Amino acid sequence: MPKWSALVAVSIGTFMLLVDVTIVTVALPAVSRDLGVTIGGLQWVLDGYALALAAVLLASGSLADRHGRRRVYLGGTVVFAAASLLCAVAPNAGLLVAARFLQGLGGAAMLATTVAILSVAYTGRDRGVAFGVWGAVNGAAAAAGPIAGGLLTEHLGWRWIFIVNLPVSLLAVWFTLRGVTESHGRSGTGNRLDVAGIVTFTLSATAVTFALIRGGDAGWTAPSTLAALAVAAVALAAFVVVERRTEHPMLDLRLFAKPSFSALMAASVLAQASAFASLPFTTVWLQQFMGKGPVDAGLLGALPMSAASFLVGAFGGRFLQRVSPRWSIGAGLLLIGAGALLQARLTPASPATALIPGLVVVGLGVAAVLPTMASAALAAVPPERSGMAGGAVNTFRQLGFALGVAVFGSIFAHRLAGHHAPTDAVNHVVAVAGFTGLAAAVLVLLVVRTGRPARPAPRPAPEPAVSEAV
Repeated sequence: MPKWSALVAVSIGTFMLLVDVTIVTVALPAVSRDLGVTIGGLQWVLDGYALALAAVLLASGSLADRHGRRRVYLGGTVVFAAASLLCAVAPNAGLLVAARFLQGLGGAAMLATTVAILSVAYTGRDRGVAFGVWGAVNGAAAAAGPIAGGLLTEHLGWRWIFIVNLPVSLLAVWFTLRGVTESHGRSGTGNRLDVAGIVTFTLSATAVTFALIRGGDAGWTAPSTLAALAVAAVALAAFVVVERRTEHPMLDLRLFAKPSFSALMAASVLAQASAFASLPFTTVWLQQFMGKGPVDAGLLGALPMSAASFLVGAFGGRFLQRVSPRWSIGAGLLLIGAGALLQARLTPASPATALIPGLVVVGLGVAAVLPTMASAALAAVPPERSGMAGGAVNTFRQLGFALGVAVFGSIFAHRLAGHHAPTDAVNHVVAVAGFTGLAAAVLVLLVVRTGRPARPAPRPAPEPAVSEAV
Protein backbone atom coordinates (compact mmCIF):
# COMPACT_ATOMS: atom_id res chain seq x y z
CA MET A 1 0.00 0.00 0.00
CA PRO A 2 1.66 3.29 -1.07
CA LYS A 3 2.63 5.43 1.89
CA TRP A 4 0.85 8.63 0.90
CA SER A 5 -2.34 7.20 -0.64
CA ALA A 6 -4.42 8.19 2.38
CA LEU A 7 -3.16 11.78 2.16
CA VAL A 8 -3.91 11.87 -1.58
CA ALA A 9 -7.43 10.50 -1.01
CA VAL A 10 -8.26 13.04 1.69
CA SER A 11 -6.65 15.93 -0.18
CA ILE A 12 -8.55 15.20 -3.40
CA GLY A 13 -11.86 15.09 -1.56
CA THR A 14 -11.14 18.26 0.40
CA PHE A 15 -10.00 20.07 -2.74
CA MET A 16 -13.25 19.13 -4.46
CA LEU A 17 -15.37 20.40 -1.57
CA LEU A 18 -13.60 23.75 -1.35
CA VAL A 19 -13.50 24.40 -5.07
CA ASP A 20 -17.21 23.61 -5.26
CA VAL A 21 -18.04 26.40 -2.82
CA THR A 22 -16.22 29.17 -4.66
CA ILE A 23 -17.29 27.87 -8.06
CA VAL A 24 -20.95 28.10 -7.07
CA THR A 25 -20.53 31.68 -5.85
CA VAL A 26 -19.06 32.84 -9.15
CA ALA A 27 -21.70 30.97 -11.18
CA LEU A 28 -24.79 32.36 -9.42
CA PRO A 29 -25.66 35.02 -12.04
CA ALA A 30 -25.46 32.40 -14.82
CA VAL A 31 -27.72 30.07 -12.82
CA SER A 32 -30.18 32.92 -12.34
CA ARG A 33 -30.33 33.66 -16.06
CA ASP A 34 -30.64 30.03 -17.16
CA LEU A 35 -33.22 28.82 -14.63
CA GLY A 36 -34.97 32.12 -13.96
CA VAL A 37 -34.00 32.01 -10.29
CA THR A 38 -34.73 35.02 -8.09
CA ILE A 39 -32.33 36.36 -5.47
CA GLY A 40 -34.24 34.34 -2.88
CA GLY A 41 -33.72 31.20 -4.93
CA LEU A 42 -30.01 31.92 -5.27
CA GLN A 43 -29.83 32.22 -1.49
CA TRP A 44 -31.22 28.70 -1.19
CA VAL A 45 -28.68 27.35 -3.69
CA LEU A 46 -26.02 28.41 -1.18
CA ASP A 47 -27.95 27.80 2.03
CA GLY A 48 -29.17 24.32 1.13
CA TYR A 49 -25.57 23.13 1.17
CA ALA A 50 -24.56 25.07 4.29
CA LEU A 51 -27.60 24.00 6.31
CA ALA A 52 -27.14 20.32 5.49
CA LEU A 53 -23.46 20.57 6.37
CA ALA A 54 -24.21 22.25 9.69
CA ALA A 55 -27.05 19.89 10.55
CA VAL A 56 -25.18 16.60 10.29
CA LEU A 57 -21.53 17.52 10.76
CA LEU A 58 -21.43 16.63 14.46
CA ALA A 59 -23.51 13.51 13.91
CA SER A 60 -21.29 12.37 11.03
CA GLY A 61 -18.33 12.18 13.37
CA SER A 62 -20.25 9.89 15.71
CA LEU A 63 -21.46 7.80 12.78
CA ALA A 64 -17.90 7.42 11.52
CA ASP A 65 -16.61 6.40 14.96
CA ARG A 66 -19.30 3.75 15.18
CA HIS A 67 -19.31 2.33 11.63
CA GLY A 68 -15.82 3.20 10.38
CA ARG A 69 -14.17 6.40 9.13
CA ARG A 70 -13.19 4.89 5.78
CA ARG A 71 -16.69 3.61 5.14
CA VAL A 72 -18.31 6.95 6.00
CA TYR A 73 -15.78 8.91 3.92
CA LEU A 74 -16.44 6.65 0.92
CA GLY A 75 -20.18 6.92 1.41
CA GLY A 76 -19.98 10.68 1.66
CA THR A 77 -17.92 10.89 -1.52
CA VAL A 78 -20.41 8.76 -3.44
CA VAL A 79 -23.34 10.85 -2.17
CA PHE A 80 -21.50 14.06 -3.07
CA ALA A 81 -20.81 12.78 -6.59
CA ALA A 82 -24.42 11.66 -7.13
CA ALA A 83 -25.69 15.01 -5.86
CA SER A 84 -23.28 16.83 -8.18
CA LEU A 85 -24.75 14.94 -11.14
CA LEU A 86 -28.25 15.94 -10.04
CA CYS A 87 -27.12 19.56 -9.78
CA ALA A 88 -25.68 19.40 -13.29
CA VAL A 89 -28.92 18.15 -14.85
CA ALA A 90 -31.35 20.11 -12.66
CA PRO A 91 -34.12 21.52 -14.87
CA ASN A 92 -35.36 24.00 -12.28
CA ALA A 93 -34.40 25.76 -9.08
CA GLY A 94 -36.28 23.35 -6.82
CA LEU A 95 -34.30 20.30 -7.90
CA LEU A 96 -31.05 22.27 -7.82
CA VAL A 97 -31.65 23.31 -4.19
CA ALA A 98 -32.59 19.75 -3.22
CA ALA A 99 -29.44 18.42 -4.87
CA ARG A 100 -27.34 21.04 -3.08
CA PHE A 101 -28.82 19.87 0.22
CA LEU A 102 -27.83 16.31 -0.68
CA GLN A 103 -24.35 17.57 -1.52
CA GLY A 104 -24.16 19.03 1.97
CA LEU A 105 -24.98 15.66 3.52
CA GLY A 106 -22.19 14.00 1.56
CA GLY A 107 -19.80 16.84 2.29
CA ALA A 108 -20.47 16.60 6.02
CA ALA A 109 -19.57 12.91 6.01
CA MET A 110 -16.32 13.67 4.21
CA LEU A 111 -15.39 16.73 6.28
CA ALA A 112 -16.08 14.99 9.59
CA THR A 113 -13.66 12.14 8.85
CA THR A 114 -10.65 13.77 7.17
CA VAL A 115 -8.70 14.67 10.32
CA ALA A 116 -9.33 11.28 11.92
CA ILE A 117 -8.21 9.43 8.77
CA LEU A 118 -4.94 11.35 8.62
CA SER A 119 -4.34 10.95 12.36
CA VAL A 120 -4.70 7.17 12.10
CA ALA A 121 -2.70 6.84 8.87
CA TYR A 122 0.39 8.77 9.97
CA THR A 123 2.54 9.17 13.06
CA GLY A 124 5.49 11.30 14.11
CA ARG A 125 7.07 13.47 11.45
CA ASP A 126 4.90 11.91 8.70
CA ARG A 127 1.80 13.14 10.49
CA GLY A 128 3.11 16.70 10.56
CA VAL A 129 3.98 16.48 6.87
CA ALA A 130 0.52 15.09 6.06
CA PHE A 131 -1.34 17.87 7.86
CA GLY A 132 0.96 20.48 6.33
CA VAL A 133 0.30 19.22 2.81
CA TRP A 134 -3.42 18.97 3.52
CA GLY A 135 -3.50 22.59 4.70
CA ALA A 136 -1.59 23.72 1.60
CA VAL A 137 -4.07 21.87 -0.63
CA ASN A 138 -6.90 23.70 1.13
CA GLY A 139 -5.29 27.01 0.37
CA ALA A 140 -4.68 26.10 -3.25
CA ALA A 141 -8.32 25.09 -3.63
CA ALA A 142 -9.51 28.38 -2.17
CA ALA A 143 -7.38 30.31 -4.64
CA ALA A 144 -8.16 28.08 -7.64
CA GLY A 145 -11.92 27.95 -7.13
CA PRO A 146 -12.88 31.42 -8.39
CA ILE A 147 -10.65 31.08 -11.46
CA ALA A 148 -11.80 27.55 -12.30
CA GLY A 149 -15.42 28.52 -11.74
CA GLY A 150 -15.09 31.56 -13.94
CA LEU A 151 -13.43 29.64 -16.76
CA LEU A 152 -15.96 26.80 -16.72
CA THR A 153 -18.98 29.08 -16.44
CA GLU A 154 -17.81 31.52 -19.08
CA HIS A 155 -16.68 28.97 -21.69
CA LEU A 156 -18.69 25.78 -21.03
CA GLY A 157 -21.66 26.79 -18.87
CA TRP A 158 -22.50 26.70 -15.18
CA ARG A 159 -23.53 23.03 -15.22
CA TRP A 160 -19.88 22.08 -15.74
CA ILE A 161 -18.99 23.34 -12.28
CA PHE A 162 -20.80 20.25 -11.00
CA ILE A 163 -19.83 17.85 -13.78
CA VAL A 164 -16.13 18.24 -12.94
CA ASN A 165 -16.86 16.75 -9.51
CA LEU A 166 -17.55 13.34 -11.06
CA PRO A 167 -14.02 12.41 -12.22
CA VAL A 168 -12.55 14.00 -9.09
CA SER A 169 -14.86 11.86 -6.94
CA LEU A 170 -13.77 8.74 -8.79
CA LEU A 171 -10.14 9.56 -8.03
CA ALA A 172 -10.94 10.12 -4.36
CA VAL A 173 -12.76 6.78 -4.15
CA TRP A 174 -9.93 4.93 -5.91
CA PHE A 175 -7.23 6.30 -3.63
CA THR A 176 -9.40 5.69 -0.56
CA LEU A 177 -9.94 2.04 -1.48
CA ARG A 178 -6.25 1.70 -2.26
CA GLY A 179 -4.65 3.46 0.67
CA VAL A 180 -7.01 4.08 3.62
CA THR A 181 -7.38 1.44 6.30
CA GLU A 182 -10.57 1.20 8.32
CA SER A 183 -10.61 2.70 11.81
CA HIS A 184 -13.21 3.23 14.51
CA GLY A 185 -13.70 5.37 17.59
CA ARG A 186 -14.18 4.17 21.12
CA SER A 187 -16.45 1.17 21.42
CA GLY A 188 -19.67 1.31 23.36
CA THR A 189 -22.73 3.54 23.13
CA GLY A 190 -20.92 6.86 23.49
CA ASN A 191 -20.98 7.31 19.75
CA ARG A 192 -24.67 6.51 19.30
CA LEU A 193 -26.36 8.66 16.66
CA ASP A 194 -28.58 11.41 18.12
CA VAL A 195 -31.38 11.25 15.54
CA ALA A 196 -33.80 13.43 17.52
CA GLY A 197 -31.14 16.09 17.95
CA ILE A 198 -30.34 16.09 14.23
CA VAL A 199 -34.00 16.40 13.24
CA THR A 200 -34.87 19.21 15.66
CA PHE A 201 -31.67 21.16 14.94
CA THR A 202 -32.16 20.87 11.17
CA LEU A 203 -35.82 21.89 11.39
CA SER A 204 -35.04 24.92 13.55
CA ALA A 205 -32.12 26.12 11.38
CA THR A 206 -34.07 25.60 8.14
CA ALA A 207 -37.19 27.33 9.47
CA VAL A 208 -35.33 30.43 10.69
CA THR A 209 -33.43 30.64 7.40
CA PHE A 210 -36.70 30.37 5.47
CA ALA A 211 -38.19 33.10 7.67
CA LEU A 212 -35.25 35.44 6.99
CA ILE A 213 -35.45 34.89 3.24
CA ARG A 214 -39.24 35.00 3.14
CA GLY A 215 -39.36 38.12 5.30
CA GLY A 216 -37.32 39.97 2.71
CA ASP A 217 -39.72 38.91 -0.06
CA ALA A 218 -43.18 38.89 1.52
CA GLY A 219 -42.67 41.11 4.56
CA TRP A 220 -41.87 40.40 8.21
CA THR A 221 -45.54 40.30 9.25
CA ALA A 222 -46.61 37.95 6.45
CA PRO A 223 -48.31 34.77 7.73
CA SER A 224 -45.68 32.54 6.10
CA THR A 225 -42.85 34.47 7.77
CA LEU A 226 -44.48 34.38 11.19
CA ALA A 227 -45.31 30.69 10.83
CA ALA A 228 -41.70 29.88 9.96
CA LEU A 229 -40.45 31.81 12.97
CA ALA A 230 -42.89 29.92 15.19
CA VAL A 231 -41.72 26.57 13.82
CA ALA A 232 -38.11 27.61 14.37
CA ALA A 233 -38.81 28.55 17.99
CA VAL A 234 -40.69 25.32 18.75
CA ALA A 235 -38.03 23.18 17.08
CA LEU A 236 -35.26 24.98 18.98
CA ALA A 237 -37.06 24.40 22.28
CA ALA A 238 -37.47 20.73 21.36
CA PHE A 239 -33.76 20.52 20.52
CA VAL A 240 -32.84 21.90 23.95
CA VAL A 241 -35.14 19.41 25.68
CA VAL A 242 -33.81 16.50 23.63
CA GLU A 243 -30.15 17.39 24.19
CA ARG A 244 -30.65 17.81 27.95
CA ARG A 245 -32.42 14.48 28.33
CA THR A 246 -30.53 12.18 25.99
CA GLU A 247 -27.65 10.17 27.39
CA HIS A 248 -25.39 10.87 24.42
CA PRO A 249 -26.30 14.29 22.97
CA MET A 250 -25.10 15.55 19.62
CA LEU A 251 -24.13 18.77 21.43
CA ASP A 252 -23.70 18.84 25.21
CA LEU A 253 -25.47 22.06 26.20
CA ARG A 254 -23.59 22.15 29.50
CA LEU A 255 -20.59 23.42 27.56
CA PHE A 256 -22.44 26.71 27.08
CA ALA A 257 -22.30 27.32 30.83
CA LYS A 258 -18.71 28.44 30.20
CA PRO A 259 -18.82 32.09 29.06
CA SER A 260 -15.71 31.74 26.90
CA PHE A 261 -17.15 28.78 24.98
CA SER A 262 -20.50 30.52 24.46
CA ALA A 263 -18.75 33.67 23.21
CA LEU A 264 -16.60 31.64 20.82
CA MET A 265 -19.62 29.88 19.35
CA ALA A 266 -21.42 33.20 18.85
CA ALA A 267 -18.26 34.65 17.32
CA SER A 268 -18.05 31.66 14.95
CA VAL A 269 -21.52 32.49 13.62
CA LEU A 270 -20.83 36.22 13.33
CA ALA A 271 -17.34 35.83 11.85
CA GLN A 272 -18.53 33.51 9.11
CA ALA A 273 -21.42 35.81 8.23
CA SER A 274 -19.25 38.93 8.25
CA ALA A 275 -16.38 37.51 6.20
CA PHE A 276 -18.10 35.30 3.63
CA ALA A 277 -21.87 35.78 3.40
CA SER A 278 -21.62 39.04 1.46
CA LEU A 279 -19.45 37.54 -1.31
CA PRO A 280 -22.37 36.18 -3.40
CA PHE A 281 -23.88 39.66 -3.62
CA THR A 282 -20.67 41.45 -4.55
CA THR A 283 -20.26 38.78 -7.24
CA VAL A 284 -23.78 39.50 -8.53
CA TRP A 285 -22.94 43.21 -8.55
CA LEU A 286 -19.72 42.63 -10.49
CA GLN A 287 -21.42 40.54 -13.16
CA GLN A 288 -24.93 41.90 -13.52
CA PHE A 289 -24.30 45.58 -12.87
CA MET A 290 -20.61 46.11 -13.70
CA GLY A 291 -20.66 43.92 -16.81
CA LYS A 292 -17.81 41.65 -15.74
CA GLY A 293 -17.60 38.05 -16.90
CA PRO A 294 -17.39 35.11 -14.49
CA VAL A 295 -13.58 34.95 -14.77
CA ASP A 296 -13.13 38.62 -13.90
CA ALA A 297 -15.71 38.34 -11.13
CA GLY A 298 -13.80 35.45 -9.59
CA LEU A 299 -10.50 37.30 -9.78
CA LEU A 300 -11.91 40.53 -8.37
CA GLY A 301 -14.49 39.22 -5.91
CA ALA A 302 -12.87 36.30 -4.11
CA LEU A 303 -9.22 35.86 -5.02
CA PRO A 304 -7.87 38.93 -3.15
CA MET A 305 -9.24 37.67 0.16
CA SER A 306 -8.11 34.08 -0.46
CA ALA A 307 -4.61 35.14 -1.44
CA ALA A 308 -4.15 37.48 1.54
CA SER A 309 -5.36 34.85 3.98
CA PHE A 310 -3.22 32.12 2.45
CA LEU A 311 -0.06 34.22 2.58
CA VAL A 312 -0.60 35.23 6.21
CA GLY A 313 -1.37 31.64 7.18
CA ALA A 314 1.75 30.38 5.43
CA PHE A 315 4.20 32.94 6.80
CA GLY A 316 2.60 34.13 10.04
CA GLY A 317 0.69 31.10 11.28
CA ARG A 318 3.37 30.05 13.75
CA PHE A 319 3.43 33.52 15.32
CA LEU A 320 -0.37 33.58 15.65
CA GLN A 321 -0.31 30.31 17.57
CA ARG A 322 1.87 31.96 20.25
CA VAL A 323 -0.66 34.75 20.87
CA SER A 324 -3.58 34.41 23.28
CA PRO A 325 -6.73 33.51 21.30
CA ARG A 326 -8.56 36.38 22.91
CA TRP A 327 -6.26 38.87 21.20
CA SER A 328 -5.66 37.08 17.89
CA ILE A 329 -9.36 36.36 17.36
CA GLY A 330 -10.44 39.79 18.62
CA ALA A 331 -7.93 41.62 16.42
CA GLY A 332 -8.79 39.42 13.44
CA LEU A 333 -12.49 40.20 13.82
CA LEU A 334 -11.70 43.90 13.97
CA LEU A 335 -9.87 43.52 10.66
CA ILE A 336 -12.79 41.59 9.14
CA GLY A 337 -15.21 44.31 10.21
CA ALA A 338 -12.94 47.10 9.02
CA GLY A 339 -12.34 45.39 5.69
CA ALA A 340 -16.06 44.99 5.08
CA LEU A 341 -16.69 48.65 5.93
CA LEU A 342 -13.87 49.61 3.58
CA GLN A 343 -15.85 47.98 0.76
CA ALA A 344 -18.99 49.95 1.68
CA ARG A 345 -17.80 53.11 -0.07
CA LEU A 346 -18.91 52.39 -3.61
CA THR A 347 -20.33 55.07 -5.88
CA PRO A 348 -21.86 54.67 -9.35
CA ALA A 349 -18.50 55.79 -10.73
CA SER A 350 -16.45 53.27 -8.72
CA PRO A 351 -14.42 50.77 -10.75
CA ALA A 352 -14.78 47.06 -10.10
CA THR A 353 -11.36 47.08 -8.46
CA ALA A 354 -12.72 49.27 -5.63
CA LEU A 355 -13.53 46.14 -3.62
CA ILE A 356 -9.96 44.80 -3.57
CA PRO A 357 -8.47 46.81 -0.64
CA GLY A 358 -11.33 45.84 1.65
CA LEU A 359 -11.19 42.20 0.58
CA VAL A 360 -7.46 42.09 1.36
CA VAL A 361 -8.07 43.47 4.85
CA VAL A 362 -10.83 40.90 5.41
CA GLY A 363 -8.43 38.16 4.30
CA LEU A 364 -5.85 39.31 6.85
CA GLY A 365 -8.47 39.09 9.58
CA VAL A 366 -9.72 35.69 8.47
CA ALA A 367 -6.18 34.31 8.64
CA ALA A 368 -6.00 35.35 12.30
CA VAL A 369 -9.50 34.18 13.29
CA LEU A 370 -10.34 30.85 11.71
CA PRO A 371 -7.26 28.74 12.54
CA THR A 372 -7.32 30.00 16.15
CA MET A 373 -11.05 29.65 16.79
CA ALA A 374 -11.02 25.86 16.95
CA SER A 375 -7.98 25.65 19.24
CA ALA A 376 -9.54 28.26 21.56
CA ALA A 377 -12.76 26.25 21.73
CA LEU A 378 -10.80 23.10 22.60
CA ALA A 379 -9.01 24.95 25.40
CA ALA A 380 -12.34 26.12 26.83
CA VAL A 381 -13.78 22.63 27.40
CA PRO A 382 -12.69 19.46 29.21
CA PRO A 383 -10.35 17.21 27.17
CA GLU A 384 -13.00 14.50 26.80
CA ARG A 385 -15.23 17.01 24.98
CA SER A 386 -12.56 18.27 22.59
CA GLY A 387 -13.98 16.41 19.58
CA MET A 388 -17.45 17.80 20.22
CA ALA A 389 -16.07 21.32 20.67
CA GLY A 390 -14.17 21.17 17.38
CA GLY A 391 -17.24 19.89 15.58
CA ALA A 392 -19.37 22.60 17.19
CA VAL A 393 -17.09 25.34 15.83
CA ASN A 394 -17.49 24.01 12.28
CA THR A 395 -21.23 23.58 12.75
CA PHE A 396 -21.75 27.14 13.96
CA ARG A 397 -19.58 28.47 11.15
CA GLN A 398 -21.80 26.84 8.54
CA LEU A 399 -24.88 28.10 10.35
CA GLY A 400 -23.41 31.61 10.34
CA PHE A 401 -22.86 31.43 6.58
CA ALA A 402 -26.42 30.24 5.96
CA LEU A 403 -28.01 32.88 8.19
CA GLY A 404 -25.71 35.58 6.82
CA VAL A 405 -26.66 34.80 3.22
CA ALA A 406 -30.34 34.92 4.21
CA VAL A 407 -30.05 38.27 6.01
CA PHE A 408 -27.82 39.94 3.42
CA GLY A 409 -29.96 38.63 0.58
CA SER A 410 -33.03 40.21 2.13
CA ILE A 411 -31.19 43.52 2.48
CA PHE A 412 -29.92 43.36 -1.11
CA ALA A 413 -33.34 42.49 -2.55
CA HIS A 414 -35.11 45.14 -0.44
CA ARG A 415 -32.80 47.92 -1.62
CA LEU A 416 -33.17 46.90 -5.27
CA ALA A 417 -36.96 46.63 -4.92
CA GLY A 418 -36.97 50.16 -3.53
CA HIS A 419 -35.37 51.38 -6.76
CA HIS A 420 -32.06 52.14 -5.10
CA ALA A 421 -28.89 51.98 -7.16
CA PRO A 422 -27.11 48.60 -7.22
CA THR A 423 -24.08 50.20 -5.58
CA ASP A 424 -26.32 51.35 -2.73
CA ALA A 425 -27.59 47.80 -2.26
CA VAL A 426 -24.05 46.42 -2.11
CA ASN A 427 -22.97 49.18 0.26
CA HIS A 428 -25.75 48.29 2.69
CA VAL A 429 -24.88 44.59 2.58
CA VAL A 430 -21.17 45.02 3.25
CA ALA A 431 -21.83 47.72 5.85
CA VAL A 432 -24.03 45.34 7.85
CA ALA A 433 -21.34 42.68 7.42
CA GLY A 434 -18.77 45.12 8.76
CA PHE A 435 -20.73 46.02 11.87
CA THR A 436 -21.38 42.30 12.42
CA GLY A 437 -17.63 41.67 12.47
CA LEU A 438 -17.02 44.55 14.86
CA ALA A 439 -19.74 43.29 17.21
CA ALA A 440 -18.12 39.86 17.24
CA ALA A 441 -14.75 41.46 18.04
CA VAL A 442 -16.20 43.31 21.04
CA LEU A 443 -17.83 40.12 22.28
CA VAL A 444 -14.58 38.14 22.12
CA LEU A 445 -12.44 40.85 23.69
CA LEU A 446 -14.87 41.33 26.58
CA VAL A 447 -15.84 37.74 27.35
CA VAL A 448 -13.20 35.25 26.18
CA ARG A 449 -10.65 34.48 28.87
CA THR A 450 -9.06 31.37 27.37
CA GLY A 451 -5.28 31.44 27.42
CA ARG A 452 -2.99 29.79 24.93
CA PRO A 453 -4.10 26.18 24.47
CA ALA A 454 -1.73 23.38 25.24
CA ARG A 455 -0.25 21.89 22.12
CA PRO A 456 -2.27 18.86 21.02
CA ALA A 457 -0.54 15.78 19.78
CA PRO A 458 -0.89 16.25 16.93
CA ARG A 459 -2.83 19.25 15.76
CA PRO A 460 -3.91 19.78 12.16
CA ALA A 461 -2.40 22.57 10.15
CA PRO A 462 -4.44 25.79 10.16
CA GLU A 463 -7.22 25.79 7.62
CA PRO A 464 -7.24 28.63 5.13
CA ALA A 465 -9.95 31.19 4.90
CA VAL A 466 -12.35 30.37 2.12
CA SER A 467 -12.33 26.71 3.04
CA GLU A 468 -14.45 27.63 6.03
CA ALA A 469 -17.24 28.89 3.82
CA VAL A 470 -18.06 25.25 2.81
